[in-house]
Amino acid sequence: MHEEVKDQHPKRVFTYRGKPINQMTTKAWYKALESANIKDFRWHDLRHTWASWHVQNGTPLNVFQELGDWESVDMLRRYAHLGITHLAEYSENRVKLLSEVTKLAQS
Repeated sequence: MHEEVKDQHPKRVFTYRGKPINQMTTKAWYKALESANIKDFRWHDLRHTWASWHVQNGTPLNVFQELGDWESVDMLRRYAHLGITHLAEYSENRVKLLSEVTKLAQS
């Protein structure tokens, strides 16, 4: 975590003058998006990205469920949109297993 935001609030990342931001769709939010030329972006998209990055980097779902305060793993899966690259090692295992089964069947 960057030193300039570390320990500003015990639970929240986004704060203003040390107090948590509870309303995200404010005039300031829309002005910041416009200034950055960002279109079709919602505050909630940050939660989706955060969830996906965690899951893709190996955070176990039960642990991440607690981190994000989701009620169920099913709800978490709606947020954690996964890419396919994290599945490559498991796919390679499947290919190896199929190869072994084929060898056994031919003997």
